[in-house]
This record gives sequence, structure tokens and C-alpha cells, in this order.
Amino acid sequence: MSETLAFRAQNILHDWVQSESLRKHCHAVADSMKHFAQLRGEDPDLWEAVGLLHDMDYERHPNLERSASAGHPFAGVAWLRENGWTEEVCRAILSHADYSGVSRETILEKTLYAVDELSGFVVAVALVRPTKSIRDVDVRSVKKKMKDKAFARAVNREDIVRGAEELGLPLDEVIAQVIAALQSDAERLGLAGVS
Repeated sequence: MSETLAFRAQNILHDWVQSESLRKHCHAVADSMKHFAQLRGEDPDLWEAVGLLHDMDYERHPNLERSASAGHPFAGVAWLRENGWTEEVCRAILSHADYSGVSRETILEKTLYAVDELSGFVVAVALVRPTKSIRDVDVRSVKKKMKDKAFARAVNREDIVRGAEELGLPLDEVIAQVIAALQSDAERLGLAGVS
């Protein structure tokens, strides 16, 4: 049996990323991507792989100055291209960074943008629950935390709202689907709760 794209992507992620929190973020985004692919009748293996790889170079090349040609996500995409990954995958990864100059055209690209910041935000909401369980997170609690500017300050709320708009879905529905996706992988994400 040949390796799935997601299996290959996970191995690359673990080669490139040592940070447990960044790995978990990539897994959370991959869970959301796979979930949306299944909802839309798209290729869940491909979409999960894109989620796993989207921040593969962030630890080594963070690009905090937002260069339009070097660092994250350009370094990772250059490596992926050299190693035979498709342009579909590479474009999607480039398009999730607003400063890359690559516009989001396909449903794959728009979904990655919509779930990236939101997946991280939903994880943060779960981790401040007394139970630390994703099962205790709902749309209302996520939207309430979005209004709290001091909470998860690094997460750009405008990106979350714009992502849902670009997908053509109500924000509440995107949040609900991301919560469902993360619930399906609660153990690995460390969101199964404290006993």
C-alpha cells in the first residue's frame, strides 16, 4: 500500500517542527481541513496534508517582518516544490499568508485561510475551560471570547471573520464545524479534558 499524502506530510512536519505547540496547531488545522473536505466532497487526504504542512517552516523561518519573498511560508514551499509536491498544495500554503501576494482562488485555499487562525483560537478557548475539554466549547463561548481583546491577543479576529466571508459561510457555522473537527481528535490535541 502506498503512503497517503497526510502520512508523508506528518513525517515532514515532525522533521521540520520540534515545538509541541506548533505541531498541535498544525494537527488542529489538518483536522479542520479534513472535516471540511468531507463535508464538501473533496479529497480529505489532500486537504489534511495541506493543513499539516501550512506552517512547517514557521519554527525555522518565522518571517516576523512579513517579507514577501523569504521566510515563512516561502522556505517551506520551496522545499515542497523541490520534493515533488503539487502546485495545488504549494499555492494553498502560500495563499494563507496575506503578505505572500498569492490570492485565494480555490475552495481549498479559502478553507485553509478560514480555519487556520480559528482552529488555534478554538483550542485556546478549550484550554481555559475548567475541564480543559473541547467537548465543553460551543459557538457562543467562542464568539464571547472573540470579543475579549485581552484573550489570545495574537489571534487576528478580522482574519477569522474574513475567512468565513471568503468561504461564503456564516461565521457561526464555520466555528461549529471547527469545534466538531477538533472534538474528533481531542486526545492527540490534548483537549480531552482533565479527569
